[in-house]
Amino acid sequence: MSYNKKTIEDIDVKGKRVLVRCDFNVPLKDGVITDENRLNGALPTIKYLTEKGGKVILCSHLGKAKGPDPKLTLAPVAKRLSELLGKEVVFAADDTVVGENAKKAVENLKEGEVVLLENTRYRKEEGKNEENFSKELASLADVYVNDAFGTAHRAHCSTVGVTQFVKTAVCGYLIQKELKFLGEAVENPVRPFVAILGGAKVSDKINVINNLLEKVDTLIIGGGMAYTFLKGQGYTIGKSLVEEDKVEYAKEMLEKAKAKGVKLLLPIDNVVGAEFSADTKPVTTDDANIPEGYMGLDIGPKTSGEYAAAVKEAKTVIWNGPMGVFEFENFAKGTIAVAKAMSEADATTVIGGGDSAAAVNQLGFGDKMTHISTGGGASLEFLEGKELPGIAALNDK
Repeated sequence: MSYNKKTIEDIDVKGKRVLVRCDFNVPLKDGVITDENRLNGALPTIKYLTEKGGKVILCSHLGKAKGPDPKLTLAPVAKRLSELLGKEVVFAADDTVVGENAKKAVENLKEGEVVLLENTRYRKEEGKNEENFSKELASLADVYVNDAFGTAHRAHCSTVGVTQFVKTAVCGYLIQKELKFLGEAVENPVRPFVAILGGAKVSDKINVINNLLEKVDTLIIGGGMAYTFLKGQGYTIGKSLVEEDKVEYAKEMLEKAKAKGVKLLLPIDNVVGAEFSADTKPVTTDDANIPEGYMGLDIGPKTSGEYAAAVKEAKTVIWNGPMGVFEFENFAKGTIAVAKAMSEADATTVIGGGDSAAAVNQLGFGDKMTHISTGGGASLEFLEGKELPGIAALNDK
């Protein structure tokens, strides 16, 4: 999927009402925002639009609201954004999102000022992409900007529907960056191109594996999904996580890799435990076999060395999904080894959101990566080669 979409820099926003779909789906505890990454990520786009004289209207969903829910109001976001921007962000408190408060606030907007609408999921139409709510959102704006990559794989009113009722629909800096790094990495990588896939289940990554085998030079597999592959190769896997109905698929993928001349690396040793707990004693196996009564919880040291070596030779690396149960200290070494190798590689390094992004940031390697994707589900669908509706709906260059 190569997207060549217009961005905020391709249009003139002076004096225009600009509706910006942000990703303010932030963690809240008792009405306080506990992680501000997403707010900070939105600032460059908002600042650019205000500096260019746009009348800026921000919108976002928050949580899994199924209608008005005082616990999921965006009021705390407006307050914190005002502080971060150094100018008041007027909060339009309307349970209907586009109500009297919103209309009045937008009417009073001067160039360079900012309004935030209430949680778009206060409207049940949002998730169903129903035309009436899309039209209401569009009625507030002359121009639409999507800067929420994390929801670009969902066709909702605020991501897709609204674009049908405004002439100009472009992307902000965050989506532009995602398209540049994820898009370039997948469609036009500098080689050798290495992809690392982890996480618990093969079933979550079936299409990703299939698509990436068409593109990469080396595919590395770790995490719980590795045991389904090991079983497919005839190794014993003890009581490790396995998807019996995917063993045949794993064999097919091994065949496909061979036919395409892609190196497919699987664990050659494992760190195992008697049960799934932080306190279970870690035991390292001699080879890929896992003894009866034990389950694989991380890749072993020989495997870590092999994976790290493959990463160090790469010029483009994409990683999605941890190598083991990295929240248990005894079973985090594989994930740490891969993160460290990526941080030292002379390559374009892209982390595909979700758990890998969390792991890399927790381990302190975040600033050493070229790009950390802001959307787990969206980046997976991107790696599957699926079209993302929220991006497809924007104007082409």
